[in-house]
Amino acid sequence: MLIARSTTLVVMEASGGYERPCADALAAAGLPVAVINPRQARRFAGALGKLAKTDRIDAAMLDAEILAIDAIIAGLIASHPDWSRLKAAMRAVKGVGPQTATALITLMPELGSLNRRTAAALAGLAPINRDSGASRGRRFIQGGRTPLKTALYLAALSAARFNPVLKPFYQRLRAAGKSPKTALIAVARKLLTILNAIARNTLKTA
Repeated sequence: MLIARSTTLVVMEASGGYERPCADALAAAGLPVAVINPRQARRFAGALGKLAKTDRIDAAMLDAEILAIDAIIAGLIASHPDWSRLKAAMRAVKGVGPQTATALITLMPELGSLNRRTAAALAGLAPINRDSGASRGRRFIQGGRTPLKTALYLAALSAARFNPVLKPFYQRLRAAGKSPKTALIAVARKLLTILNAIARNTLKTA
């Protein structure tokens, strides 16, 4: 879409590293891109007459930027045969929406080439032991790719209610005494395992 319009320059605000996948994708597509300091964005808003420094104005600018970036990413995925097929295959899983599928494609490019333990570790969903000597502590999750973990957790909320495989899985965990959060993390981990297998089969036939 941007290439067809002969885009002169794509400008995005630095946001703690979240802008990097988009900037890399734009550059790879041959589009000129600049990641600017948030202060420069405020000065641009001032040049447009948006002089007030309010949460509403800031939110409106960030919302517009997010929508624009989302549209760019969606366009790039749609134009790539493998990514497009993979997104459609993942969307067929109950609980997986467009944002989750996009997050997996952009934040876990290794998907389909990993074993389930490595995939869970990269997503920050692998349980880690907290043991010392003969003492056995509670297992917990940490690290991983936080935005991806968040996307999968949100997908797990939906899958635990509507997915014909994961809903009974969640219910069994709850009946066994697991807390809602622990059960949802397990659902997210199992969902990732399913999606990793789908990616492996989808990309293998490409």
